[in-house]
Amino acid sequence: MSYLEWGDARNRDVVVCVHGLTRNGRDFDELARALCGRWRVVCPDVAGRGDSDRLADPMLYALPQYVADMVTLIARLDVEALDWVGTSMGGLIGMALAAQAATPVRRLVLNDAGPVVSLASLQRIAAYIGDMRAFPTIEQAEDYVRRICAPFGPHSEAQWRQLTEAWMKKGDDGWRPNYDPAIAEAYRAAMPDKDLELWGLYDAIRCPTLVVRGEQSDLLSRRTADEMARRGPKAAIREIKGVGHAPTLMQPGQIELVRNFLMQGDAP
Repeated sequence: MSYLEWGDARNRDVVVCVHGLTRNGRDFDELARALCGRWRVVCPDVAGRGDSDRLADPMLYALPQYVADMVTLIARLDVEALDWVGTSMGGLIGMALAAQAATPVRRLVLNDAGPVVSLASLQRIAAYIGDMRAFPTIEQAEDYVRRICAPFGPHSEAQWRQLTEAWMKKGDDGWRPNYDPAIAEAYRAAMPDKDLELWGLYDAIRCPTLVVRGEQSDLLSRRTADEMARRGPKAAIREIKGVGHAPTLMQPGQIELVRNFLMQGDAP
């Protein structure tokens, strides 16, 4: 497993940031840059994404494998406790870890992720996952990213280029998404016929939890977010206007939400 590390490697205060289904750890460059003066920030590429190895058996691209890999990563980091920031799939991995007895997760940020994943969002993602067409130029690649990532909300020209370069990799025939297309096999094989519900995991979480929800999210409904505020860890809910699935945590206001929540764990 490949990961990027920001800040002082001797710092015992660690934040692990985990990306969404087809993305990679570079998604957190802006957040990590903002946090690394106070925390050691670790941004892994989940198996099959970015610079991490691809799995020989595509059916292993699933939550149990990802959780096991993160347990191994945490052991390598040699820390007893950490804070977790997870976007979409990264939030589900964080939920599964935080639900365990004697979990190392001290504070949990769920970025547009929760115990109910809507069927509509799963079907939307299925429409493009595994699409590995090559784009001759970075400009054409960026146009594609802007189209499929429109729910991310408004971004500057520089930010869209950053999101593109973080996700695409240049090869001999052009720019392609930097993940194993076999992820699509496991994803489609596990497609449910209704919303995916994981309330059992969520209700077992005991650590302080923040939910950052895109106001227009098709994955995490407002109804689910409201329920998350009432049960389990009784999460604090913060909604980002003009954004769907998912907030990129690149904008100053979004970064400040995360920073303020993590700072609440500091001793007075």
